[in-house]
Amino acid sequence: MTRLAPLLHHNERFARDHTPVPLGLPTARLVLVTCLDHRIDPAALLGLRPGDAPVIRNAGGRVTESVINDVSYLAFLAESLLGATGPLFEVAILHHTQCGTGFLADPEFLRRAAQATGVSEAALGASEVAEPKRTVREDVERLLASPLAPPAVSVSGHVLDIETGRVTTVTDAGHPRRAATTGAHRR
Repeated sequence: MTRLAPLLHHNERFARDHTPVPLGLPTARLVLVTCLDHRIDPAALLGLRPGDAPVIRNAGGRVTESVINDVSYLAFLAESLLGATGPLFEVAILHHTQCGTGFLADPEFLRRAAQATGVSEAALGASEVAEPKRTVREDVERLLASPLAPPAVSVSGHVLDIETGRVTTVTDAGHPRRAATTGAHRR
């Protein structure tokens, strides 16, 4: 038996009252990038409902090549299939205090983690969030500087304080620093 089995009764209740949301632009015009930490529930934290915002989660909520690819694809999808023009959406990057990836700032812990998991120290170290205000700024810059960053997408950075539950803005929404040209963000 799977550990999900006892939770499936919640899904039965959900399915009884479920109204599907049609494919379209997120109603909040937002894509959230955040940590996979089980203490973070983006819907509860920000009052999101189905259809409001896609949520991309990974260890630390870091902007990785995969996240950049996802954002680029979402912009392409909005432009191509949905006929969206002008500003498409904002990518809100949300890091948090007390992140488990913060342990990776300790070189000995990082070495042991790499040995135990088979993941390189460089890859593990890239997910470290020991100082969330610093790392969220770095990630906003990383996404804005990417040649794949869609010109019609803005990027902002925020930090959740796990103790208080409050989110503060560290970096206001900005746009990629290059001329917006059709297809410029594609390979």
